[in-house]
Parts: sequence; C-alpha cells; structure tokens
Amino acid sequence: MSLELFPRPHARVDVLRTLFPLALLALSPVVARAQTAHDTSARAFVIPAWAFPVQAGALPPATGTDTAARATLPTSKVSFSVGRTRDRNDVADWNPETHPTPPAFVLHGRKPAVMACGFCHLADGRGRPENAMLAGLPAPYIIEQVKDMRSRARHGASSWPFPPAVGMQQIADSVTDAELEVVAQYFSRLRARRASRVVEADSVPRTIPLNGLSTLAPGAEREALAGRLIELPLELRRHELHDPMAQYVAYVPRGSLKRGRALAEGDAKHGVKGCESCHGPSLRGVGLVPPLAGRSPSYLLRQLVAFHTGARATAATAPMNEVASKLSLEDMVAAAAYAGSRKP
Repeated sequence: MSLELFPRPHARVDVLRTLFPLALLALSPVVARAQTAHDTSARAFVIPAWAFPVQAGALPPATGTDTAARATLPTSKVSFSVGRTRDRNDVADWNPETHPTPPAFVLHGRKPAVMACGFCHLADGRGRPENAMLAGLPAPYIIEQVKDMRSRARHGASSWPFPPAVGMQQIADSVTDAELEVVAQYFSRLRARRASRVVEADSVPRTIPLNGLSTLAPGAEREALAGRLIELPLELRRHELHDPMAQYVAYVPRGSLKRGRALAEGDAKHGVKGCESCHGPSLRGVGLVPPLAGRSPSYLLRQLVAFHTGARATAATAPMNEVASKLSLEDMVAAAAYAGSRKP
C-alpha cells in the first residue's frame, strides 16, 4: 500500500484547525518576503515530471531474466529464486529476524485482487522511494488514508499514470476493513529506519526514470541538478530484489537543508510556527500527527505536491492544503530533504 503522511483522521478536524495555523510552514519574515514572488495557485503550478519518474519502455532487469536463478544478499542469511522476489502474493522476507512475524495478509495478500502489502512496503514496513514507509505510523492514520483512497478523496498528484499510485488505488478498492485493521496494527508497531542519505550538490549522475524512482544511466555522465530532488538506489539489483537493507541517496540543491530547517523550526521570536509545532521535535510525530523524520525525501515531496494541487483534499487535509499552496517548489524540495535527513 502506498500511504501518505500528513493529515489526521476526519474525527479530529476541529483539533487540526487549532493546531495547524495557516502559517504552519511559513518561513521567517526575511525568507517569506523572498517567497512571495514564488507563491502560486494550484492552477498555475507546474507538476514536475522528474518527481514522478515513469519509464518510457521496458528496461532489462538488473537481476537477469532467469527466474529460477538463486539470489542472495550480503545482509541476509537466506536465498530466494529471482522469480520468488517478483511474486506479489508471496513476499521474499530477507530479514525475518528484524521484525515480528507478519500477518499472513502482509506477506500474501488475497488473490487475485490484493497483492501483499509487504511486496511494496517490505515485511518490516520501511518501504521504498516510490511508496510510503509504513513502520511507525499510527494505526488509525493508516486506516484513514486507505479509506480516503477508496472514496476518491485522495488520488495521485501527477496528470499521467504513476504506477505506484495506480496500484495502491486498486488495493484500496478491494481490501476489506478487517484486513486493513490487521495491516495497520502490524505496521504501527514496527520501528522506522531512515530510507535515504541526503546529499547537497550542483550536479547529479545522469539517470533513467523507472516506475517510481530513478536509477543510474550507463556511463559516467553528469547533469545539472537544476532545482530537482533526485533519489536513486545505490545498487539497482538490491532494489529489484526488494532488499529492505538497500541503500538510497537523494540529491538536492545546495542550501536545501538549511532552508528546510527554517521551515521545520519556524520563527518563535516572530510567532511563526514551523512543521515541528505539530509533527513534534525532530519531526518524529505526536499522537496521531504522523512522523516525517527519515522518510523518503522524494516520497515526501510528492505529498507536498499533492497538497499544493489539491490531489489530496479532504476536511482533515484542509490545513495542509493551505500551507502547501503557499510553498514554492524550492520550498517543497527543501522541506522534504530536511525531514528525510532526520533520524526517525
């Protein structure tokens, strides 16, 4: 399942309206003045294609085409056939010693309508850059997000089919409330682990878009980062094998972390609240307000784009819609980079 991280359940809308002032993510006065020129309505906002990478044609798998071949990983004591690692209803659990025994639905889903949650989000809930980290999210929050997808109150922010969002929509339409409750309780009890290392740079290795993230293109060519946030796996093979210990790096423009920190901390002297006023110290969440620290930066960015454009728009998300509508893309990149760089 591909969940998203900011709003609270509808039952707490009144509390949200109190806790989420419209200036929640406003910058300090000096930065705010500079930001004014960048403010734009959702109608004028251009959705960045690089934040929703989708391959134009099939790429040869890094794991090869022999599905019977045995695959191993340096951080695992077990092995699986390549075919097993691609089975959406029989999750290859590479590190069972790192988490409690998952419910059967997490590992197997329900054929033919529902793939296993652990196929995309992994058995330990860490998730991958193209989907949400579920580990440590409040159970009621997880449930509410899936129900919002089911009711079409939430949908993907891109104007073109984004495979992770399309797949999650199909699951939300088919999963039962009882199955959803089991899944939410399991993932809510798991420990979150940081997804990516954030690196500030002027340029990035040339990349190829995949279905939800980017990967290195052949050769050593580099290209200007040009305001983008580019997150990619260090080893594509380990990503394709659904390795929960796979490492990722998120490249962001220089100065992003400082700008993101200003957004997160706000300006108490001038009465400007930041992200931490609701998401807690170091963005680790408070009660039903979800944690942001250590989540995939590219995933967080896509959620801010969704709030900005109204792709995520419910009564509970209204405060975040207001906040995001006032952010430039540069602000969104900075906020996502800073949150992703924090320890969960």
